Amino acid sequence: MPQATVVESHPLDQIIRSDRMPHIWCPGCGIGIAMRCYAAAILESGIPVENHIVVSGIGCTGRVAGYMYLDSYHSTHGRAIPFATGVKLANPDLMVTVFSGDGDLAAIGGNHLIHAARRNIDIKVVCVNNFNYGMTGGQVGPTTPYTAKGTTAPYGNPEQPFNLPSLVGASGANYVSRWTTLHVRQLKQDILASFTRPGFSFIEVLSPCPIGFGKSNNIPDGLDEMELYRQRCVLIDNGEVDLDVLSIDLREDKPIYIGEFVARDRPIFQCVQVDR
Repeated sequence: MPQATVVESHPLDQIIRSDRMPHIWCPGCGIGIAMRCYAAAILESGIPVENHIVVSGIGCTGRVAGYMYLDSYHSTHGRAIPFATGVKLANPDLMVTVFSGDGDLAAIGGNHLIHAARRNIDIKVVCVNNFNYGMTGGQVGPTTPYTAKGTTAPYGNPEQPFNLPSLVGASGANYVSRWTTLHVRQLKQDILASFTRPGFSFIEVLSPCPIGFGKSNNIPDGLDEMELYRQRCVLIDNGEVDLDVLSIDLREDKPIYIGEFVARDRPIFQCVQVDR
């Protein structure tokens, strides 16, 4: 039997804080996978690490800022985007990424999300969507699919959820895409590409939450949800699409569309000095 090879470091040690491990995420959670894709994209970008900034809000995904060897900001609930906007406008040379969850970005932070897209602020947003408030007990959130169950809707969610790609695309974002934590190569490449694309980029990442969402919806563990994505995800060719088809319905065996949905070149928001 071959001898095990002992390594003194991991390739991502320079960007992910191994001293903070083990992390707090539950078994089967996909947030760590998404964070690894982001970390790998940073190292491959050629942009000096000191020029990267990550801003997170509150929630399970909000913990990402604390696990990165970057200038990181763990902002208040729903305020990651305005915080990141201030950083970017104060120093346009920085590569500013917001990395947070669907509850933080689309619920209490929803107003900031649509107006940052409308203004086409030159920041990158990675939204890990696990369809619930996972950190606080599995409550229904703004992306919980219609009739899906949560601790605040034991008989099924009576509300229609946000279709985030449609919402952000219609608001004016330059770039909108969706992947899952099964599509790690595509997700990493998409984050990497967003670093070279001016304007507001929004990447939705569908992720398992077996403790908060899965236990209420007969999805026993993270692998079962990953298998659901493997079976039902359909890749859309690059370019703009009818954003209405991007809604997610878990009741029936309907496709979940992934890929690049919006790619355009609207002028970005910049601070302009006005002569008086």
